[in-house]
Parts: sequence; C-alpha cells; structure tokens
Amino acid sequence: MPANPIVSVVVLCLGGLSAALTQTMVIPIQSELPTLLDSTADNTAWVITITLLAAAVAMPIAGRLADLLGKQRVLAVSAAILVVGSAVCALAGSLAPMLVGRALQGLAMGFIPVGISLLREITPPHLTSTAIASMSATLGVGGAIGLPLSAWIADAHDWHAMFWVATGLAAVILVAVVVLIPHVHDARPARIDLPGAALLAAGLVTFLIGVSKANAWGWGSAQTLGCIVGGLAVLAAWGWFELRQPDPLVDLRTTAQLPVLMTNIAAVAIGFGMMAQSVVVPQLLQLPEATGYGLGQSILHAGLWMAPAGLMMMVFAPISSKLMGRLGAQRTLMIGAAVLGAGYLVAFGLMDAAWQLLLASCVTSAGVGIGYAAMPTLIMDNVPASEAGAAVGLNALMRSVGTTLASAVMAALLTSSAVGGLPTERAFQLCFLVGAAAAFLGVIIAGTISRGRGSVTDVVPVAVEHAGTRT
Repeated sequence: MPANPIVSVVVLCLGGLSAALTQTMVIPIQSELPTLLDSTADNTAWVITITLLAAAVAMPIAGRLADLLGKQRVLAVSAAILVVGSAVCALAGSLAPMLVGRALQGLAMGFIPVGISLLREITPPHLTSTAIASMSATLGVGGAIGLPLSAWIADAHDWHAMFWVATGLAAVILVAVVVLIPHVHDARPARIDLPGAALLAAGLVTFLIGVSKANAWGWGSAQTLGCIVGGLAVLAAWGWFELRQPDPLVDLRTTAQLPVLMTNIAAVAIGFGMMAQSVVVPQLLQLPEATGYGLGQSILHAGLWMAPAGLMMMVFAPISSKLMGRLGAQRTLMIGAAVLGAGYLVAFGLMDAAWQLLLASCVTSAGVGIGYAAMPTLIMDNVPASEAGAAVGLNALMRSVGTTLASAVMAALLTSSAVGGLPTERAFQLCFLVGAAAAFLGVIIAGTISRGRGSVTDVVPVAVEHAGTRT
C-alpha cells in the first residue's frame, strides 16, 4: 500500500480528466475546421468521430491488457499515447495528421477504466468507494470542462495552443503515473487474444460509424443499414469466437451473468441520458433570441453555462459513496438514474433563460455523477479480481455506446422538424422527454440487478512496489 493513497487517487482522477476533456476540445472550432485543415466539412467531421470510435475500441482492450500485464504499466502507456496524440494534433496543419492525433487521443481513454479497476487494489477500504466514484465522474467532468476551456484558448490564442496545453497536461500525468502510482503485482500472464481484439474493433467501429453517420447518410440508406447490420454481424461472430477461447478478451460467460449484464444495459440508458443534455442544451443556449426560444449565447458563454454541471458530477462523488455505503450500489444506481430523469423534466418545464437550463443541467449531472459512480462498483462486485479491468472497460464501452446513440437520436429529433434550418421549440421539448424516458428506463433496468458476490472493498492483498520499495 502506498504511503499516501490519496496522492494516487488525485493522480488517477487528473489523468482521467485530461483524457476525457480531449473528447470535446475541438467542438468550439468545429465549424472552422474545413478552413483550418483545408478540407471539406464532411471530411473534417471525422475529427470528432474518430476520437469517439478509438475510445470505444480502447476501453475494453486496455482493461484486458491491464489484467494480463499489470494496471500501472497500461496506465503509463495510455498516458504516453495521450502525449503523442496531443502533440501530433498541435503540429498538424492538414486533415491526415489531425485524424492520426485525434485517434491516438481516443485510444488514451483506456486510462479511465484501468484506473477505476486499480483503485480497488491501492486504496484502504474506507476510501475505495469515494475514489471510484470520483474517477468515474471524470468521464463527464472532463467533457464539460473541455468545452469552455478550449473555447477560451481558441478565442484568445492560435487554435494549436489548445493541443499544446493538452500535451503539457498529459506529460505531467505520464510522469506522475510513473513516479507516484504504485506498481501492483497483479499481472496474470495469459495469451493475448489478438484475433478477438481485431474482431471487436472491426464490429464496434462499423456499427458506431453507421449510428454516428446515420443523420448525414439517412437512417434508411444502404450505407447506414450496411454499417449497422454488418457491425452487429461481426460482433455476433466475435461473441461466438470468444466463447471458444481459453483466454478470451472478454469472458462473456461472466458478463452474461444477470447482475453484470443488467448493469451494462443500464449503462447504455444512463450514457444516453448523459449525452442528450450535452447535445441539446448548448444548441438551445446558442440559438438566436429572434426565434422566441433561443437564448443568443456565444460558444464560449454557452460552455461557461455548462461547466458548473460538469463540476456537479465531481461534487456528488462523495455523496454517491455514502449512498452506496448505506443503501448499496444497486439502489444508488436507481437513485442516480431517477435524478437524471428528473433533471430532464425540469428542463422541459424551464427553458426560458440560461440560468434555468443551468439548473436543469446541474440536476441531470448530479444524477449522472451518482449513477456513474455506482456502475463500476456493481461490476467489480460481480466479477473475479482477475477480470476486473476487462469488465470495467466493457462497462465503459456500453456507456460510450449510449452516448453515441444519444448523439444520433438527438440530432435526428432536432432536424426532423426544423424550420428555416433551425430546430423548433417542440423538437427541444421532445429531446428532453426522450432523455427522461431513457433515464427512467435505466431505473427499471437497475431494479433488476441482484446483490453481487462481495463488496468492492473486499480486496485480496497483493504485492505492491512503490518508489523502489516492495511490500
């Protein structure tokens, strides 16, 4: 056990934060990317999409590699990938290197599920739940902070500066991981399932491309249906392949157990609910006041109105920990999903002023913070310690699937009844109702999760090497 586990918790949370903020950092300059990168709008849209795809692939694979090779090693590699990816973006002047850098930034998202699974092993029991809750919240906090931060940097400086800031932050995290994070001797050597990783990556990328591009290509187009159906077919083949492997990338027999399965399904619903507000609220804030319902905010001001909601997730991390201690992780997940749904109902009734949307966003974010903290605990309560990294990575993937679906569905709803190229007020209200429905569906799904095999804090002692000392 390291002398001061709080230092490790802080480093891991900051690492997760730095990885997550890259997901939204280019949104403020998205409309300018065709000019900045000398390309078309269709091509530059991949600057955002490729990061999401890479992150979806990286999280379960990084989790499994952590189980096999050791979590601290994989964390260091993920931080190094983030340094390289951010630097490539900072030096990019055209589309190709930017896409390479953004893909690398997405791969670094594997840092978060690996860090979450490591926390159980390096923190004392009284700190474990709060630590896991805090790091789980970085998924939302980083995305919320990334928007106003990058908008301010891009507005005050050259756009490359935002990537240099990300590079510097990632470099600090890399050094901190190497120096301050204990090396837990938790590696369990086994064959690395490279064919399984390739099949999973192919299926995920194909499916998520179909979903994310459905609005541009048309939901009924051959491209969209081909990608979605083809991706699902590859994922089915991957599942068949994994069930026949002695050392699978993901143990599907374990993940098919009802507590794990239902937690992962709930993750899709809650991930959908989280992303819906991130798509809808900024657009409503930025629409011209002449529409009668738009609030006329600039990109920077819209980001600033959204930032407190992201911080709310971190504020509720210790609250979620206390709820789990008193009520259990399952009931805490149900409470989080219910609060998330209530936030959307608040937004449905209060959308006439920026402060009203801020209030609604804070409520929904509190729900996300509570729910996101409970899910890794439920997963680790129901899987062997030797599979914790892969299982938490798969859960993070399911959240990512939910956020991707939300982006596509919200975009479709907002454009389905546009007038003069602008979404109608009714479309925004419908989005809030759909977000609420997804969250309350999460409550129902979470209600089916049974008690796990043990507490997340029931950890088998492992050998730890820290600062050159082995204990």
